[in-house]
Amino acid sequence: MDMKKYAAEAIGTFWLTFAGCGSAVIAAGFPQVGIGLVGVSLAFGLSVVTMAYAIGHISGCHLNPAVTVGLAAGGRFPAGQILPYVIAQVGGAIFAAWLLYVIASGAPGFDVTKGFASNGYDAHSPGQYSMAVCFVTEVVMTMMFLFIIMGATHGRAPAGFAPLAIGLALVMIHLVSIPVTNTSVNPARSTGPALFVGGWALSQLWLFWVAPLIGGALGGVVYRWLSEEPSGVVAGAKTA
Repeated sequence: MDMKKYAAEAIGTFWLTFAGCGSAVIAAGFPQVGIGLVGVSLAFGLSVVTMAYAIGHISGCHLNPAVTVGLAAGGRFPAGQILPYVIAQVGGAIFAAWLLYVIASGAPGFDVTKGFASNGYDAHSPGQYSMAVCFVTEVVMTMMFLFIIMGATHGRAPAGFAPLAIGLALVMIHLVSIPVTNTSVNPARSTGPALFVGGWALSQLWLFWVAPLIGGALGGVVYRWLSEEPSGVVAGAKTA
């Protein structure tokens, strides 16, 4: 059963990374009919909504190391399962980035060094925002994301609507922070594209691990303090 959870996390994170980053790399700037910032934001949010309904009952549908750490900090996920979940998530994101690279490189003039949906700060921030500002943005955005996840999956929250609340939260996060960091709030999503861009993307990747993990833990702790009961483990099906 645990292997099925890990497989679900890998597949779900693959879909989030492929659909979200794919919308930015392939569709955002397509001449005349490109989807733009709003379309990319929707793609990330919809990828979470669709996977939450598909695998939420199997693995809890974290799709994000910061979510896994945040849920553990909030007392809603066993700490002993953090590492295998994170490994599965990063693996799924890397495979998604590889497949996206294969597809995107089929277009004339494709240049992976132009960014490939990687996250960055200073000169590599879409709006040239400083490292400090990008760090704060990622911490705050991830903290609020976890706060919403904790609330939406609470025992007293309206049943069946958690995926919509979580997906819409991710849309809102992207609408605000794409110009700042290209929006991470997810170390796995950041790692996949960075491996193919290399250079600056890898050297700046640390921020998109450290800041989201801090933010996720803060969000989990704050919500746990605010509303402890009733709660439930967000880990899908029970293990045998």
